[in-house]
Amino acid sequence: MYSKHPEQLALFPHATKWLLLSTAVGALAGAASAVFLLALEAATSTRESHQWLIWCMPIAGFVVSWLYLKVGQRVEAGNNLLIDEIHDPQKVIPLRMVPLILGSTVLSHLVGASVGREGTAVQMGGALADQVTHAFKLKHEDRRILLMAGISAGFASIFGTPLAGALFGLEVLAIGKLRYDALLACVVAAIVGAQTTHFLGVHHTHYVAGTIPPLSVWGVTAVLLAGGVFGIVGMLFADATHWLSGFAKRYISYAPLRPLIGGALIATAMWTVGGPRYAGLGIPVIVESFSQPVAPWDFAAKMAYTVASIGTGFKGGEVTPLFYIGATLGNAMAPLLHMPVPLLAALGFVAVFAGAANTPLACTLMAIELFGAEIGVYAVVACVLAYLFSGHTGIYRAQRVGHAKHRHVPEGLKLSDVPAYRRKSRAATASKTSLPVEEIEKS
Repeated sequence: MYSKHPEQLALFPHATKWLLLSTAVGALAGAASAVFLLALEAATSTRESHQWLIWCMPIAGFVVSWLYLKVGQRVEAGNNLLIDEIHDPQKVIPLRMVPLILGSTVLSHLVGASVGREGTAVQMGGALADQVTHAFKLKHEDRRILLMAGISAGFASIFGTPLAGALFGLEVLAIGKLRYDALLACVVAAIVGAQTTHFLGVHHTHYVAGTIPPLSVWGVTAVLLAGGVFGIVGMLFADATHWLSGFAKRYISYAPLRPLIGGALIATAMWTVGGPRYAGLGIPVIVESFSQPVAPWDFAAKMAYTVASIGTGFKGGEVTPLFYIGATLGNAMAPLLHMPVPLLAALGFVAVFAGAANTPLACTLMAIELFGAEIGVYAVVACVLAYLFSGHTGIYRAQRVGHAKHRHVPEGLKLSDVPAYRRKSRAATASKTSLPVEEIEKS
């Protein structure tokens, strides 16, 4: 309906509402992340001082899975639950998601499971945001926006990157599509979340990418090549994790037994091969990869331990292990491409994650926030190539296809449903041409 009043007057109460709501969400998420990071630091230092705790991994995995089986089945889907609720709102996310994911992640790190921390922060941010929607009885559309703000606040506060966090909450929902109606809420929540964590005395790791070389034909070409490799590695990580999770569920019906068995195998492997180098977040190795050569197999070993940890049911997230995988892979590739080690490590740090999560813009901003504006052009090239080469897969299976990357995939399809869609498409094509599916795949 047309109004005689200027549009800005109508915008004022709208903007005020979202400023207040997203500030509250950012403060809650930032405070939760501060508590979590302090607990995580204590758990990590305790494990490093008492290496024998790695042998407790099977017991810790059993306890975590048993708790989720008894009181956390509604929230076990984690980040995927948040994405599903934004696309198709059903029920308010129970507040018990917060202590469950916080406690289980800290316990997983205490015993050395190779898991991350972003999943925990994002889930806490989303669950706390949903309590605000319940308190103010917000409509479905407003609830969607506030959940996105909670994701942004959680991501920004755990890494200290408000710009990347704001865009992550917008970009992670659907491939190739952004929702600008949530832009204000996500930006404000991300800034407040990061600042709250900082105000509470929690500081983030500082990474140094060194001097960024000026743009050159070979420099851009090398980054294009590296970006494709980063994307393929991100794809392999996501596919391997989902495959192992499905395999474990298929053959081990009682959920607590999966991390019990997986934990026993991981602990044995860690004690005999690699030890603490591949346990937990692995931040010391990430820092090392920016300054000196690391073992060329570090990225593959970390990937194997992380796939095994997450695939068998340990909680935490994938992003910091992906930083490790990307940074050490970039470190190993730098001499082959005749590029500076710190630059390739920094690009791998963000680009493998960009490919695995399908968030190239958020990862480009993260590179700029962490390493400086000079890396921006190299970062966007690496992240976009990684995004394209990772295909229609990803660590978040509830992610929707907003706009296909290259091959046709229907809009709105979940990433978890893409393989079945492709099988049906191949079968339909085979029946039309009267050729076996194998022959069509070869052609």
